[in-house]
Amino acid sequence: MSAFFYAIVGRTGLNPMEAKRFVKFSVVGAFGAVVDFGSFNLLVTLFQTTGLVKGQIMPAVAGSISFVLAIISNFIWNRYWTYPDSRSKPLARQFLQFFFVNALALLIRAPVLTYTHQPFSRLVSAVVPALDPYALRLGKNMALALAVGLALFWNFFVNRYWTYNDVDKAKAPAPLRNQDDSL
Repeated sequence: MSAFFYAIVGRTGLNPMEAKRFVKFSVVGAFGAVVDFGSFNLLVTLFQTTGLVKGQIMPAVAGSISFVLAIISNFIWNRYWTYPDSRSKPLARQFLQFFFVNALALLIRAPVLTYTHQPFSRLVSAVVPALDPYALRLGKNMALALAVGLALFWNFFVNRYWTYNDVDKAKAPAPLRNQDDSL
């Protein structure tokens, strides 16, 4: 990260190393969201085409499967990029901890997906009538975005202090200050 990043974070009183990890965790999460949204939409299309799952349960089923795929992707990236110094725990144990924390996030996700996709679909239809043919799909994606956003903070904090608790909490080096800087 740049000296600018450390200067901004340092002035907020946050631990620069933890802020850096949160940014990396968020980037990994964004990539995981691509995996999640992509597989979610693929599964929604597959379920609608084959008729395997119908009705209210379909978004939750597709969302649960896409969620598992995103967990696997996120674990790999977080273990090797966000927390490369987290190697004192065996890989299988750490994956199970990561999976458990993220699976608990399903308690946040599933109800959000189940109960908000229809109101979001109606909102899309009401606000932008031209999008009415796509309102149901957009509503499902809006519900997924809300669920992902709510789960982000749960996942970061619980994983940081349980799954990756073997990582040093040391602060990153402070950026060099300009001698003319009187603050």
